[in-house]
Amino acid sequence: QVQLVESGGGLVQAGGSLRLSCAVFGSILSINAMGWYRQAPGKQRELVASITRSGRTNYADSVKGRFTLSRDNAKNTMYLQMNSLKPEDTAVYYCNAAIIPSGRDGVINYWGQGTQVTVSS
Repeated sequence: QVQLVESGGGLVQAGGSLRLSCAVFGSILSINAMGWYRQAPGKQRELVASITRSGRTNYADSVKGRFTLSRDNAKNTMYLQMNSLKPEDTAVYYCNAAIIPSGRDGVINYWGQGTQVTVSS
């Protein structure tokens, strides 16, 4: 069974920083693209940033220059460094990964349980 476990959320003042982690557990063959999404109350879930297995990144315009996404393939872990946080960054952040589990020949899209990020003004 494959699981994505997120950590690092919390409450921070505007201008502060947080670092989110997403670790993949279970029997897997490979992890392809990974990404972070967020959903604020009353809004649709949106892509924050994504990263390919080779490390190529893509960011939402709203976080460019403030957030940095990275991954450690040896540890099956992805990190989102969030700096200069704004109140509008407040949301539940979800980890997403495209994974080929052991014993399967296709890619399955997995989600984490979500971690709350709250930025106070």
